[in-house]
Amino acid sequence: MDMKLEVLVIPVADVDRAKAFYQQLGFRLDADFPGKDGFRVVQVTPPGSEASIIFGTGVSAGEPGSAQGLHLVVADIEAARKELLARGAEVSEIWHDADGVFHHAGTANRVDGPHPDRADYGSYLSFSDPDGNGWTVQEVVTRAPGR
Repeated sequence: MDMKLEVLVIPVADVDRAKAFYQQLGFRLDADFPGKDGFRVVQVTPPGSEASIIFGTGVSAGEPGSAQGLHLVVADIEAARKELLARGAEVSEIWHDADGVFHHAGTANRVDGPHPDRADYGSYLSFSDPDGNGWTVQEVVTRAPGR
């Protein structure tokens, strides 16, 4: 049986501010549904993605900004950085992990610049939404077999 990742729920403090931020980055607005007693669900989808994120009022018990390690994959890390900056995001410089397996949590083991061989899955940048939910953008030109 196939199982596909559909939605990640992220906690935010200000729904309208988060909605504006993600739309500014080019995420597609899929839904903005109000419910009873202030309940609200906003769903946005990154460009080209089949999976979405949801945030709102009453949809997460998490502390705003506590979602970390959210990943987006791009074919050109340098172009992605330029576009994110042009869309107003505060984006890190491009980096790679010193060990080259996967990146460590936080900023530990980071080395400035893309992976020296520009290996798939090896170059990253990072940014946060206005609440501090942390995103990592990873460069993948050719996916590994089976992925």
